[in-house]
Amino acid sequence: MAAAAVRYLRSAQGPPVARPVEALPRPELRCVGDDERAPVEPAEFRRVLGSFATGVTVITAPAADGGTGPAGFACQSFSSLSLDPPLVAFMVGRTSTTWPRIARAGAFCVNVLGAHQGELCRGFARSGTDKFAGVGYDRAPVSGAPRLAEALAWIDCAVHAVHTGGDHLIVVGRVTALGTNAPDTPPLLFHNGRFL
Repeated sequence: MAAAAVRYLRSAQGPPVARPVEALPRPELRCVGDDERAPVEPAEFRRVLGSFATGVTVITAPAADGGTGPAGFACQSFSSLSLDPPLVAFMVGRTSTTWPRIARAGAFCVNVLGAHQGELCRGFARSGTDKFAGVGYDRAPVSGAPRLAEALAWIDCAVHAVHTGGDHLIVVGRVTALGTNAPDTPPLLFHNGRFL
C-alpha cells in the first residue's frame, strides 16, 4: 500500500526529481528544570503505553576506535521511516552506555527477533555483561555489525541523523542492505511488560 501511495504521489507531481535530503537544524538541548512538573506520572505513562504491543529488535554495531568488541542492546522502539530514501529509526535513552559505542562506529544492524528469542533479548537488555557471550552471529555485509543467528530479519544501516526527543535520542539510519532469514516464523512481541 505504501509503495502504491508513493507511485501515486510521484505521478501526480510529474517526473521524479532527485532532491538531496536536508538535515533539520539542531534543536536546543536543555534539561527539564526541577520546577517543571511532568504533565503525567511516569508510572502511569509506562502503564498506558504498555498497552501498545511492539516488535522487539537488537541493535548491534561493530567494534570501533579500538573498542573491546561489538556493541548491542535490546530495542522495542524501532520503526521504518522512509521508503525513498530507505530510512529506519530507533530510540535510545540518553543515559545508554551502549549508544556512544554505536555512534562511534557510525553504523548499526537491526536484528528483528523471533518468538523463540526471548532469552536472547533479555541478555541484550542487561547492562555490565558480555552480551555476545555464547551468541551466534556473522557480519552484516556493509557495516560489519553483528547479524544475529536465527533473527527473522536484519537491516544494515549507516547513521544518517540523530535528533533529541526528551530523555531519548531519535536515531535515523540509512539502509545499506537488508534481508530475511525466517519469514514464516512468528515475531517476538512485547506487551504490558511481558513477551507474547
